[in-house]
Amino acid sequence: QVQLVESGGGLVQAGGSLRLSCVTSRRTFRMGWFRQAPGKEREFVAAITWTFGSTSYGDSVKGRVTISRDNAKNTVYLQMNSLKPEDTAVYYCAASGPTSYGTDPNEYDYWGQGTQVTVSS
Repeated sequence: QVQLVESGGGLVQAGGSLRLSCVTSRRTFRMGWFRQAPGKEREFVAAITWTFGSTSYGDSVKGRVTISRDNAKNTVYLQMNSLKPEDTAVYYCAASGPTSYGTDPNEYDYWGQGTQVTVSS
């Protein structure tokens, strides 16, 4: 079993920045960030592997977010810059085994409770 706890969400103005954190009880293979806005499907944001730090990003956030990890602290971060109102969503941290791509929510076995990010215009 893996327990994930997200933090760092809040209310920010458009153009602002926010850093989310996710602490996991143990490392698996990959950590991912997804977001879900009201009435929309869960959307891939970013993912990173624990061993080599290989990263991938969703098209909607590419160039504005950076995912990183601290292996010693079992913590993954999502740095978000140049935030837009359309970034408003609940952001979820998730953990997966060695699946092929890491972009599909179905690849992930464990999920955090989510943290709300609201971007005002």
